[in-house]
Amino acid sequence: MLTRQLAFVTLFLITCSMLFSQSSSVLVSAQRTPQFENENVAVWKTVVPPNAPLTMHTHQHPRVIIALTGGTMKVVYEDGTSEMHNWETGKAYWLPTSEGLKRHADVNTGSKPIEVMVVELKKADAP
Repeated sequence: MLTRQLAFVTLFLITCSMLFSQSSSVLVSAQRTPQFENENVAVWKTVVPPNAPLTMHTHQHPRVIIALTGGTMKVVYEDGTSEMHNWETGKAYWLPTSEGLKRHADVNTGSKPIEVMVVELKKADAP
């Protein structure tokens, strides 16, 4: 009987330990999760952890960003200039192609992850 109780307690502690370690894991790099894509649009969800700059990149198409969990994003351009974007939770923002073509890296300057849904318009004529 004591062996069975010990086995149960051990199993319980292992399970709790696994659940705790999964829930307390720290996101150290951005996660991009594809949601939908066809010939007209590409949609993905991105989670950007605090102070973990994305690599330099460009965007070839205009995008709509929907802030699922808002925050302040610093956009650092290749020439060293930068600008701040404050994204409010639940709001949508238009990002034109002209801005996306400038090589840049994004940095979440807050203390919590920023989560956005991105809708890229592949066939849009807007600059």
